[in-house]
Amino acid sequence: MNRLLCSIITLLFLTSCSKDVYMFSSFHEPANEGLRLMYSYDGYKWTDLNRTFLKPEIGNQKVMRDPSVAQGKDGTFHLVWTSSWKDDKGFGYASSKDLIHWSAERFLPVMEHEPTTVNVWAPELFYDDEADQFVIIWASTIPNRFERGIEEEKNNHRMYYTTTKDFNTFTPTQLFFDPQFSVIDAVIVKRKHADYVLVMKDNSRPERNIKVAFGDKATGPFTNVSTPFTKQFTEGPSVAKVGDDWLIYFDSYQDKKYGAVKTHDFKTFTDVSDQTAVPEGHKHGTIFKVKKKVLTGLLH
Repeated sequence: MNRLLCSIITLLFLTSCSKDVYMFSSFHEPANEGLRLMYSYDGYKWTDLNRTFLKPEIGNQKVMRDPSVAQGKDGTFHLVWTSSWKDDKGFGYASSKDLIHWSAERFLPVMEHEPTTVNVWAPELFYDDEADQFVIIWASTIPNRFERGIEEEKNNHRMYYTTTKDFNTFTPTQLFFDPQFSVIDAVIVKRKHADYVLVMKDNSRPERNIKVAFGDKATGPFTNVSTPFTKQFTEGPSVAKVGDDWLIYFDSYQDKKYGAVKTHDFKTFTDVSDQTAVPEGHKHGTIFKVKKKVLTGLLH
C-alpha cells in the first residue's frame, strides 16, 4: 500500500511538473528599474515575482517600457523593449536561456533610414513557426507621411515590421499596418494555419480603444478592422490562450487598473475583469508560456 501511494504521489508530481506556466512580462513606472515578471497557473490570477531581472542600459533615456518576450524553437527567450519615449530610431534587445541570466543589451536601429522618425514604441515579438522566423512589429510616427484625424502630427502612428531568424541579420523595415488611423500597441495572434488576428489600440482621437483585424499571414495584410470592444483610454493589449478561449488583458490607464475580456472568436467579447487579479503597478507587457522548471528557477 505504501509503495502504491508513493507511486501515485510521484506520478502526480511529474504530471504537475510537466505543465506549462503563464508568464507576463512587465515594468513599473517610471520605467528605469527594468524587466519585471509575473506568473499564473490559470491565466487569470497573477503573482508578481517582485524583483527586476534586467536593468536598461541603452537608448536615449535608458528606460525599459513595453517589454515583449518570445521563445524560439531552441528554447532561447528573446526580449525587446521601448528604450525612449522619443528620438530613438530603434529599440532594445537581449536574450536569455532562463529569464535570469541575460546577454549584453543591444540597440536595434530599425528606423534609422527615416531621419524624421519621432519615436519607436512598443516593439512586439512573434515567432512565426510557419516561416521559421521572428516577426517584430512596432509603432512609429513619421510626420506628414499619412492622413490623420484631430491628433497632432507627431502623434500619428503606423505599424512597421522587420523579420529575423537569428537576431543578427534583419530584413529591411517595411510598413506593416496602415488602417487609415493612428495605431499603436499591436499584438499578432495565431489561431490556426493561415488564420491570424491583430489586436491593437486605435490611438486616434476620440477613439483611444482596442480593436482587432484579420489576416492569413503573420506579416499581413490585416483587414476588416472591428468596432472597439473596450472603452476609451485603454491600451497595451496582451493575449493568452486559456482553454478554448482567448483572454485579452489591457491597461485601463484612466482608471489606473488592468481589465480583461474573454473571446472565443474575436467577434464577441465578454468582460471578465472581476475574475482576474493583476498586481498593482503592472504595466504593458506580453503573456507567454514557459516550462514549470523555468518558474522554479525564477522563484529560487
